Amino acid sequence: MTQSNPPIWRLDRHGHDVVLSLRGNWIARESGLRNTAEMRQALEPLDAALLRFDTNGLGRWDSALVVFLQSLRAEAARQAPPLGLDESALPEAARRLLALAEVGTGQKPEENAALRPSLATQVGYSVFNWWDGGVAVAALIGETALRGVAAVGGRTRTRAVDVMQLMREAGGGAVAIIAVVNGLVGAILAFVGAVQLRRFGAGIYVADLVGIAMVREMAAVMTAIVMAGRTGGAYAAHLATMQGNEEIDALRALGIPVHDFLVLPRVVALVAMMPLLYLYACAVGLFGGFVVGGAILDLTPSAFWGQIQTAVAGRQFVIGLVKSVAFGALVALVGCHVGLQAGRSAADVGRAATRAVVASIVGIIALDALFAVCADALGV
Repeated sequence: MTQSNPPIWRLDRHGHDVVLSLRGNWIARESGLRNTAEMRQALEPLDAALLRFDTNGLGRWDSALVVFLQSLRAEAARQAPPLGLDESALPEAARRLLALAEVGTGQKPEENAALRPSLATQVGYSVFNWWDGGVAVAALIGETALRGVAAVGGRTRTRAVDVMQLMREAGGGAVAIIAVVNGLVGAILAFVGAVQLRRFGAGIYVADLVGIAMVREMAAVMTAIVMAGRTGGAYAAHLATMQGNEEIDALRALGIPVHDFLVLPRVVALVAMMPLLYLYACAVGLFGGFVVGGAILDLTPSAFWGQIQTAVAGRQFVIGLVKSVAFGALVALVGCHVGLQAGRSAADVGRAATRAVVASIVGIIALDALFAVCADALGV
């Protein structure tokens, strides 16, 4: 098919300026795209300050004209000095398409480097971000405490069926993995202690080592870490998914308190189940230590359990129970906070789960260290 009005461009000098005349129909499917090499060769010898357009003879046009003008912009910017463009004579639609194309290309690397904030600005932004995060966490803890007191009097919209369902998921669903982890921890403690203590003929004190370590420290810490990876990450991922699906926005639009409906049930469920899981972990860990102690040191059940009763006082269980409650509240609050602060994309769900698990584990270790310092100061 022969094109009756082919696209033509021509450069004419008018004083210190250059006029680019555009003629014909610039249709991509009829004439294709123009060769920019010719335009580069025509612009190089020019010694002009401004290039203006003449579109009086311009016919129909589509993306072929836009691509040509965008290439012209790039070539004009490469000139030394850069050649200015007066695009006022171009069609309004063409100027809008050029503006959209310019936005899509993004900034040049040197422009990004010029706009990069200084070190002091970056530090300031980091401080403000940490401050905002701390304020949000403090607000969540305060609201949880206030709504928890209100829930005791039945003045919240928290549903008992939600709490029971979350307790089943956090408790019964975690029994197997808690048994495996704490049983192995108790066995490892007994094995390490037996190897060292039997050199001095003090193998019976393996029971003291396993009993105090499991009851006071390891059972609470290892159970909390397991729940952080299993339940805290699930809380964050669930709430982040609801955030992405705009379900949380829908709850707010309907006037349903998000904290009562989503956060408080999870905190109550995990805080209620952690002491029970802690006691279960203690039993499994002590049993694991007994199995290893009996296999390596030939300790009888009566000798092992009798030694544990002598070494482990009631206050050790109280410390462990208090730790388990604190760890449960920490894991639930971190998971809910990260989930509610997550973005709305699918990738943000994975990021929220990862952040919740990492923050919970770090918080558990830090809180356990704080408990150790306080216990030493109090002499318990």
